[in-house]
Amino acid sequence: MGVEGCTKCIKYLLFFFNFIFWLAGGVILGVAVWLRHDGTTSSLLELELDGARAPSTFYTSVHILIAVGAVMMLVGFLGCYGAIQESQCLLGTFFACLVILFACEVAAGIWGFMHRDTVSKEMINFYDSAYDQAMTQSLTEPDKKQAVTAVLKAFHGTLNCCGKGQATNFLTILTDKLGTTDLCPRSTTVSCHSRIQELFSDKIYLIGIAALVVAVIMIFEMIFSMVLCCGIRNSPVY
Repeated sequence: MGVEGCTKCIKYLLFFFNFIFWLAGGVILGVAVWLRHDGTTSSLLELELDGARAPSTFYTSVHILIAVGAVMMLVGFLGCYGAIQESQCLLGTFFACLVILFACEVAAGIWGFMHRDTVSKEMINFYDSAYDQAMTQSLTEPDKKQAVTAVLKAFHGTLNCCGKGQATNFLTILTDKLGTTDLCPRSTTVSCHSRIQELFSDKIYLIGIAALVVAVIMIFEMIFSMVLCCGIRNSPVY
């Protein structure tokens, strides 16, 4: 027993797209785990300043991606098995799961677009707070500057940057040379604001491209699953 003709072709196309979907889920899961444990971001997001940790918005997004990748792998397997077995029940369940995932992805995409600069802005504010405290304490309270200086030097060493902009960059380099401060790596003229924006913007664009590819695959899968389900229902061998 089984479907014939064009419907059989749809069956194997659905299996193929589901296999790609399953692989995409694995890739998203792997990328999310890499983003979670990436040394550059981890070294910055685990910093503390006066008992307050660095903003965790980025990690929240990464944890959501890990969950999405795992669910995609499960749904992809369900679709592959349903297509091979030609089960209307499994295909209907698969279609319902795809609709829910697609709706969640669209909602997450809209939220992400509206807050695309939030992560970098939060980290820039955290850096500015550390920078202002370090410069103030270095000049007025040199005995109390160790903790905040360690936070600031972690930014500078990790991103190879110095200062909030060109003016503060040259000011900090000058005070380093005069021995008043010891904050910046040598031979760097790049501001930390631009480095922070580059670091998180690049990762957000990577996530956006992956989400777009997955959305296209999901649209094809929803179409094929419904066509196959209707073909199975109308097949004379059933």
